[in-house]
Amino acid sequence: MLVPHKMQHVICTGNIESPQEYERLRELVGGGSNVHCVSGDYDFVQQQHNQQQLDDKKVVQLGKFRIGIIGGHQVVPLGDLSALAMMRRKMNVDVLICGWRRKEGVVEHDGGYYIFPGSITGAYSSHSTTSINPSFILLAVQGSNMVCYVYELKDGEVDVSKIEFAK
Repeated sequence: MLVPHKMQHVICTGNIESPQEYERLRELVGGGSNVHCVSGDYDFVQQQHNQQQLDDKKVVQLGKFRIGIIGGHQVVPLGDLSALAMMRRKMNVDVLICGWRRKEGVVEHDGGYYIFPGSITGAYSSHSTTSINPSFILLAVQGSNMVCYVYELKDGEVDVSKIEFAK
């Protein structure tokens, strides 16, 4: 599914933790510069190994959409849609991709869209009382249309749902 050289862009909301993991993401886009990463709340490994510091937030243009990327730990209260809406407006973006929430999904709120990719590894979160299913979201952007394919591993089976919206 995540075959090297098949993706045009990779967006990562942080917690990569090692240069090797970053290189794996670069392989998905053919080693190019279309890996858009921000710092997560556990990206301390970069500082220990004198790696380039990731930005706290980032904006990229895909099709007609301005997309903001944040780790999510900088929004208080954590995961609050009103606080995320303020961040989206401050960044002047149509879509905000936020990584702090470990539950995946796409939400429309306050005139914008919020994408929560979840955790591709299903990593434990001290902020959740339920078990975390591995998940990621694949975006297909063509001009002013965006389709979000939400992939989640549930009971050993891959569940795929689709959400579409237009600007």
